Amino acid sequence: MQTTTEKREIVKRLQAKVDALQGLGRPADVISRTGFAPFESAFPDRIFPVGTVHEFLSDESSHAACTNGFIAGLASTFLNKDGICLWIGRNRKVFPPGLKHFGITPSNVIFVDLHKQNDLLWAIEEALKCDALTSVVGEIRDLGFTESRRLQLAVEKSGVTGFIHCHKPKAKGSSACTTRWRVTPGMSFTPGGLPGIGHAVWDVELLKVRNGKPGSWRIGWIGNRFMTVDDRRLPDTLEELQVG
Repeated sequence: MQTTTEKREIVKRLQAKVDALQGLGRPADVISRTGFAPFESAFPDRIFPVGTVHEFLSDESSHAACTNGFIAGLASTFLNKDGICLWIGRNRKVFPPGLKHFGITPSNVIFVDLHKQNDLLWAIEEALKCDALTSVVGEIRDLGFTESRRLQLAVEKSGVTGFIHCHKPKAKGSSACTTRWRVTPGMSFTPGGLPGIGHAVWDVELLKVRNGKPGSWRIGWIGNRFMTVDDRRLPDTLEELQVG
């Protein structure tokens, strides 16, 4: 006779399989739990969904810039040494050497520049079908439900993780993406209030997450990982940043 613990483990494995079938990415046992501590509680089983599509909305150029930085941080947490990312967009604004700040080797990112919306969508969908890639970032204007469903079906077969960044979308209707985010710039800071360029800080809103809990956080990129930034107690030293 099975014990209560064994039964719970069976239920947990079955739920992971159901989540994967519902577009929540790969089963939980193959996903790393590290790197997403500030907001991991929002996701089913406290694991960031990979092998699925995430949608990002930005209304201003400054918002788009910090959203790209946040996406780079997300991608770097599971883009292994040999992983390849395809970055598809209309007007490239990403400075490749700057990706090193987020732990990404620039040579592991392939940029594709296109101009027409239909060409962008076609390229993004085809890229998401390629299981030789680890992740795909697509920068477009709008993403309708039908298009998002096609992208979701593509990653369910390939296991690639997609980040779709919609800049100044005309409409913000429903989509088939697993999550929807809005990222805006926060005030950067330096240890001890020293002058100079501080650590990147974002005000992050998780507007929608399938089977999870939406929320909002102030998050910094510090020591090659995400950290919650508390304005009431900012770190004073580099050592404290590494420990905190």
